[in-house]
Amino acid sequence: MKFLAAAIQMLATSDKEANLQEAGTWIRRAHAQGAQLVVLPEVFNWRGRGKDTAAQAEPVPGPTTERMSELAAECGLYLLAGSILEAAGPDGRAYNTSVLLGPDTGIIAKYRKIHLFDVDIEGEAPIRESEFRRPGEDVVMADTPMCPMGLSVCYDLRFPELYRRLTAAGAKVVFVPSVFTVPTGRAHWEPLLRARAIENQVYIIAPDQTGRHPASMDAYGHSMIVDPWGKVIAQAGTEPGLVLAEIDLDYLGDVRRRLPALDHRRAFLIDGSLPLRRAGS
Repeated sequence: MKFLAAAIQMLATSDKEANLQEAGTWIRRAHAQGAQLVVLPEVFNWRGRGKDTAAQAEPVPGPTTERMSELAAECGLYLLAGSILEAAGPDGRAYNTSVLLGPDTGIIAKYRKIHLFDVDIEGEAPIRESEFRRPGEDVVMADTPMCPMGLSVCYDLRFPELYRRLTAAGAKVVFVPSVFTVPTGRAHWEPLLRARAIENQVYIIAPDQTGRHPASMDAYGHSMIVDPWGKVIAQAGTEPGLVLAEIDLDYLGDVRRRLPALDHRRAFLIDGSLPLRRAGS
């Protein structure tokens, strides 16, 4: 089975309506080029100051997912609404939630970002994602007629155990919608994406935000799609836009047959059932 996938690169702002209109434009453009699966970046519908999170967070389902669901139905495609801020509770913090929508089913799956980005990067203002966002607690797989798809968001990329869990559950395509910073993007974006693709023998679809943002860190761009051999088969530059690539599940199966590393996995390394033995003083 083969199908065409698109990764959309945006510079979202604090103007939610403008962001939604731009997303719609790119989705329709991807559809016109034959895409059957379209993937938006992290916080594609609103990106602003952390203190405004509570005011901008929405329920899921809610206004943004309903609008994206209508687009998925209009274009007859599967659509990953990269992530939106999902209203969570009275403390004002929100979940960073990725939602997969079908052409005739509405919401298929939603995933709340597990790993939160709390770091001090040299030359950048400190980033404390946990100040305004809550971590999710569930690993999420989506079964679709195309193939099983695994959900993740941005900083999750640095935690390979999540991707191993998704692969063990059957994932053949894994999403990584992101707002990767420029310093970490230059150093780690492509190597990490290729590593997750290689070690799990899956397609990785990773749309990133791009460009300078007055109320947030600057984003790296270079959205890409990586095949199960680790080859970058589509890559954007630093401007908003989209990239397309063919997802070939027969090729994926061939990669797994020729190099059967997944068959050689030891389950105890995933479930932690074997104790760690520490040697030395």
